Amino acid sequence: MDLAGGGEVYRVGGAQAVAAMALGTETVPKVDKVVGPGNLYVTAAKLLLSREVGIDFAAGPTELAVVADGSADPSLLAWDLLAQAEHDPHAGVWLLTPSEELAREVEGEVGRALRGLPRRGVAGEALREGKVVLTGSLEEAMELANLLAPEHLQLAVRNPRRWLGRVRCAGTILLGQGTPPAAGDFAVGPSHVLPTLGVARWRAGLGVHDFLRCPSVQELDRRGLKRLAPVVERLAEAEGLHAHAESVRRRVE
Repeated sequence: MDLAGGGEVYRVGGAQAVAAMALGTETVPKVDKVVGPGNLYVTAAKLLLSREVGIDFAAGPTELAVVADGSADPSLLAWDLLAQAEHDPHAGVWLLTPSEELAREVEGEVGRALRGLPRRGVAGEALREGKVVLTGSLEEAMELANLLAPEHLQLAVRNPRRWLGRVRCAGTILLGQGTPPAAGDFAVGPSHVLPTLGVARWRAGLGVHDFLRCPSVQELDRRGLKRLAPVVERLAEAEGLHAHAESVRRRVE
C-alpha cells in the first residue's frame, strides 16, 4: 500500500466488482481505471464497461505456446503444459515442434502425468482443446508462434537466444527449459498481467506506463506562430474551418 500509494482496499471480485468500480455504488467509489486479469465474465465486464472506465486490455484465460526441438526434455515439457492447463478449462496450450519423436513422447508423458494430477478435470478439459503441431522446421514453428501471439512463449530449443530475435508477438518469452512458466507466474519478477487472446500483437503486459498520463505541452511566441500561420490557414480553409484560420490570422497581422 505504501509503495503503490493506495488509500483504500475493497474485498470484492468478479464481474460485479468491475461494474461497481466502473459505475460507482453507495459503498464502492467510481474509479478511473480497472486493470488486471480475471475469468471470462470479468473480461467481458471490462470490455462492456470500457466506455465508462479505463481498462488495460482483455486478459482472458492463460496461454502457453512452446516451440521445441529435439533437444528438449519431453517430461519437463509435459509438466509445463500441464501447469498452464490446470489453471482453467479454457486455457490455451500448444506445442510447436519439427520433431515427431518429441511430439509423441510429450503426448505420452502428458497422459501419464495427468492421471495423478489433483486438477486433472480442469487440465484435461483444456488439453482436449490444446494442439500439438508438427512443423517442417523451427523457422515455421516460430512463425506459427507469432501468429498465435501467446501470453507465454517458451523457447525450449538449443541456444534459445539465437531465436529470440525472431519473436514478434508474445506477452512474455521464457528462454530455455531452465525457465519454467511456473517460475514466471510466481517469482521471476516482470509483470504477470499479460495480454492473451492475440492482444500481444499490439501491446505488452501491464506496467507502470498504464498508470501514467503524459500530456503534451505546447507554447508559441509570436514569431513561431507567424511561421506556422500559412500552414494552419491553408489546412483550416481546405477543411472549411474558417474560424480556425481567422483565430490565427488575427494574432499575426
